[in-house]
Amino acid sequence: MSQHYYSNKPQTESKPNKFNFTLLGHTFTFTTDAGVFSKSEVDFGSRVLIDAFAMPDIDGPLFDVGCGYGPIGLSIAHQYPDRIVHMMDINERAVGLCRTNAQLNGVQNVRIFESNGLQACTEQDAAAILTNPPIRAGKETIFRFYDEAYDKLRANGELWIVIQKKQGAPSTIAHLEEKFAEVEVVEKKKGYWIVRAIK
Repeated sequence: MSQHYYSNKPQTESKPNKFNFTLLGHTFTFTTDAGVFSKSEVDFGSRVLIDAFAMPDIDGPLFDVGCGYGPIGLSIAHQYPDRIVHMMDINERAVGLCRTNAQLNGVQNVRIFESNGLQACTEQDAAAILTNPPIRAGKETIFRFYDEAYDKLRANGELWIVIQKKQGAPSTIAHLEEKFAEVEVVEKKKGYWIVRAIK
C-alpha cells in the first residue's frame, strides 16, 4: 500500500502548519502536518458532517473514529460541553496533533488515543459515533469500522458517516442496512452524502 494518512507511522517529512477555521460558529486554531488528512484546511466532507449532525436524545459518550487532527470531534465537543467525546485514529502523528489542538482550543471534554478503527476503544454504549472514513484504506477496513461502531453503540445510538456517492455511498448504505434498524441519507451536498444509521 502506498504511503498515505491511513498509516500508523507516517514516513512523510514533518512540515507543521497552522490555520484558523470557523466551525459551528466558533473559530478554532488547528495545527496540522504532512502525513495527515486534509492538512491545509478542514475538508468539505467533514464540514458537511459537522453541520448536519444532530445530537440523539439519549445519554452516552460520543466517538470520533478516524479523528485526524481533530476538526469533527473538537467542534462537536465544544458545542456539547456536557458530553465526553472519545477521539481515535490509527495515525500517531494525527493523534499528537489532535491532543495539541484540544489544548490549543481549550477543549477539555475529550479523550484522544491511538486506535485502529475502534479496536483500542474500551468505552461502550455510545450515543453517537461520527466518522469521515479513510476511503483509501479500502472497503474492507471501512466496513469493519461500521461493524465495530454497531457493537459500541447503545440501543437507539446513531452512526453518522460522510461519504462521497462516487466513493461508495450506495454500498455503504447496503452494508449498514444489513445490521442497523434504520438507515437514511440526511444530507446531500456536492456529491457528499451524510448517512445516519440508528441501532
